[in-house]
Amino acid sequence: MTTTRILIVGQNPDTVDFHAPGIIPGMTAEKVRAGLDASEARLEAQGYAVDQLEVLPDLAAAEAATVAQLSGRDYAVVVIGAGIRNPPPSLGLFETVLNAVHRHAPGARIAFNTRPDDSDVAAVRWVGR
Repeated sequence: MTTTRILIVGQNPDTVDFHAPGIIPGMTAEKVRAGLDASEARLEAQGYAVDQLEVLPDLAAAEAATVAQLSGRDYAVVVIGAGIRNPPPSLGLFETVLNAVHRHAPGARIAFNTRPDDSDVAAVRWVGR
């Protein structure tokens, strides 16, 4: 039996401006990592294999990291974090990651979380669809 793999992609929390518009008030790098780790643990408890990828805000570096992560792996779902999608200055980063997933994991479903600790809910919505 093959294990269903899920990838959660987010911007490296150490590079996020937590005061930018679109960022959840009170969010910190520590809260982001704790939320993602909790989501990962809940997914693994359900039998899924989970990888996390933290990308840098540099578009070329983010694309290279995303492509490298996707290469040779078959992900059922890729969750793209709200920290990449929501702040207006991150639009280019969002497009870069989304297009890398589209090109290099065309069979993967794409899901979006609303905060780090609901990445598991976002992924499960699309597993097996």
